Amino acid sequence: MSSPTRRTVLRGLALAAAATAVPLPAFASASAFAEYVPPLRQMRGMWIASVVNINWPSKPGLTADQQKAEYLAWLDLAQARKLNAVFVQIRPTADAFWPSPFEPWSQYLTGTQGQDPGYDPLAFVVEETHKRGLAFHAWFNPYRVSMQPDPSKLHPDHPGTKHPDWIVPYGGKLYYNPGMPEVRAFVQDAMMDAVTRYDIDGLHFDDYFYPVNTAAFDDSAAFAKYGQDFPDLAAWRRNNVDLLVQEMQQRVRQAKPEIAWGISPSGIWRNRTTDPLGSDTGGSQSYDNLHADTRGWVKKGWLDYIAPQLYWYIGQSNADYAKLVPWWSDVAAGTPTQLWIGQAAYKAGAAGQPAQWFQPDELTRHLTLNRDHPQVGGDIWYNSGDVRDDRLGSVTTVVTDHYTRPALGPLLPRLAGGAAPRRPVLVWARRVDGGAELRILATGRDAPFQYAIFRLDRHARPGDFDDARNLVAVVPADRHVRWVDPAGTRGAYYYVTAVDRANRQSPPSQGRRVQW
Repeated sequence: MSSPTRRTVLRGLALAAAATAVPLPAFASASAFAEYVPPLRQMRGMWIASVVNINWPSKPGLTADQQKAEYLAWLDLAQARKLNAVFVQIRPTADAFWPSPFEPWSQYLTGTQGQDPGYDPLAFVVEETHKRGLAFHAWFNPYRVSMQPDPSKLHPDHPGTKHPDWIVPYGGKLYYNPGMPEVRAFVQDAMMDAVTRYDIDGLHFDDYFYPVNTAAFDDSAAFAKYGQDFPDLAAWRRNNVDLLVQEMQQRVRQAKPEIAWGISPSGIWRNRTTDPLGSDTGGSQSYDNLHADTRGWVKKGWLDYIAPQLYWYIGQSNADYAKLVPWWSDVAAGTPTQLWIGQAAYKAGAAGQPAQWFQPDELTRHLTLNRDHPQVGGDIWYNSGDVRDDRLGSVTTVVTDHYTRPALGPLLPRLAGGAAPRRPVLVWARRVDGGAELRILATGRDAPFQYAIFRLDRHARPGDFDDARNLVAVVPADRHVRWVDPAGTRGAYYYVTAVDRANRQSPPSQGRRVQW
């Protein structure tokens, strides 16, 4: 993209964001948030689901151009809501949104499993996401094979067709058997194909492992073969899931050490009535019901982040959001695992939900509560359709109250000491129609991922670049970028840092005062 075009785009993005701002609804108090300064780094993500065409593509059989246009609209939404990451489901049911040598094309693209959509969706979405300066997290479901129960309806070349012993039917769906070592190795290979071939920023699992804690999920033959060293079926199943998580960490670290690896599990590990280490809740327990030892994964350091789905309102009797955030914060404290919170945008104002979800400020109160727990490093919203629909203005209120400044993405502790990008050159800061124009040049061989732009009313002092009040924009980088600050004024000082894909920052550029 040429420099004038990029300048126009970046200026347009800034003006569009200002134009889409919605006045604070009457039920929220602006003064209550006037003194709040959001962190410099924060996860602000949303899930884009593909299974049964929940979000994208909106229906099977759209043309490639229609699918591309829909995805670009989701990126527009992410920017309008001041997010910095998307979590896109690219392997929903043992299928693929890329030309995989392991599994067939997803039916959610064309309507027919195995049918080529005519382009590479994963290559497209990664490239377009990065053009916007957004992080792309590839979302996988490890073991779900089909949303229907008939193995004969799988593609003839599907691994489940070639290896029918790998398949377990349960609850009207088909699953790979997590207890078979060859299955565990295969699903890892299938997912790592996307990790190694595409320029993704993260590998992400959702909350589905074993679907149930009963023998109705018939893995008895595998248990007889491999489970003799375990006291019971549940312990063996839990170990199988542990092995998947631990081995995925090892493979991701070996292949792409700078990408983030994490899981968004069900929000309750165990209830305190079951285990004294559990939360003060009375809901479904992932440790017991899904065989997912989510607390153990954090304590053992097997994840870069955990994003528990805390899909309950504040004060809910069986699972109180206000009790679960402190519990998870305590779990994450002292570990290398970052804590992000899965937020239930899908419940706000939705038919059939309890009255508390019809309070327009329920979600914003969640993020206000999070501020008292420094372990919480941000939020991911489920799902993108609800972020768009914004029932009751609940999402707009969150943005108005909490996303008042741009935010850099989280920096994983294990990557903090890595090589930072080269310091950029701020060639000028000068008055133009509509604000102050900055010209930024990359140095070194490679262009960074983003530029973080800081505006001060004086020369910089120590600590200024750690203060989000001074951060006015995070923009996509190129070797040569011109960016216009609509709020730029006479005498303001600007500094720029380069940011790489791991969210490491360079030292700041030399400061430039606006020439008027």
